[in-house]
Amino acid sequence: MANKRETHCNNQVDTFAEALATARQMQQNWLTYGVDFVNIYVEDVEGDWLETWGHDEILGNSQLDAIKEFLVSHDSVAVKVREHLGERSLFDFAVNLEESWRITETNERLSAVINLLAGEENTIDTDDDIRLLDLANTLVVKLSEIL
Repeated sequence: MANKRETHCNNQVDTFAEALATARQMQQNWLTYGVDFVNIYVEDVEGDWLETWGHDEILGNSQLDAIKEFLVSHDSVAVKVREHLGERSLFDFAVNLEESWRITETNERLSAVINLLAGEENTIDTDDDIRLLDLANTLVVKLSEIL
């Protein structure tokens, strides 16, 4: 038992020593090369990797593609959604709608869709609230059929 504990402790010390040596080497490269030390550690430094960070999650998403296709279609629900959104970004709405679709609870999903449709508006008009709730319900039903 004592032998196992000692071996485990030695492995942790070895791992820490390697990490410390790597950090020291990186610091030395920084002191030697200045900001250009990044070229040693990062491939394609001059590329657009920062601007495209996270796009791979969006581009390969079939569920998001289906939502986008629906939102630009001539379906009556999609037309009502576009009219309701007005000048708001349809792509951003589609991304947020896809994220809210990951919610498993039906009531919580409906609430998320209502919040997305409402946006930053905080209207008190009950007629608008009823129309918003109706639009959210029909959108959830339509997306359930599609997805």
